[in-house]
Amino acid sequence: MTDYKTIAEANTFIVLDSYTKQLRVAESYQSEDALEREFVKDLQRQGYDYLPTVNSPQALLANVRAQVQALNNVQFSDGEWLRFVETYLDKPGDSMTDKAHKVHDDYIHDFVFDDGRIQNIYLLDKQTILMNVTAASLAKRRKT
Repeated sequence: MTDYKTIAEANTFIVLDSYTKQLRVAESYQSEDALEREFVKDLQRQGYDYLPTVNSPQALLANVRAQVQALNNVQFSDGEWLRFVETYLDKPGDSMTDKAHKVHDDYIHDFVFDDGRIQNIYLLDKQTILMNVTAASLAKRRKT
């Protein structure tokens, strides 16, 4: 470490007689890929399953449908699911902020089924967090 002579000092700054910036590799840098892999591992440690087959928008929507149906104990017809997605879950005009708002604040939707019945459809169970874990994950947890 180099010793520097202080020329002036105040509450918000200090002036040194000499300063040479040393190039250092940013130790806190993490690529997006590394961040994603670490995040997936954290979720797996919490009991969530990694589903490598969910690798397209269609596969993602099919998985969301299965999870939403299981969470709410309902079965959507194909038409009802399409209407749920287009009018609430993934409205064409929604921004990323709008979608994040749904998860955090507007995660319950009053849905009218084709037969006329109305039911609250939850995207998440915020009271019993474990209900958001897949059935396969729950089975694994019970074995350990």
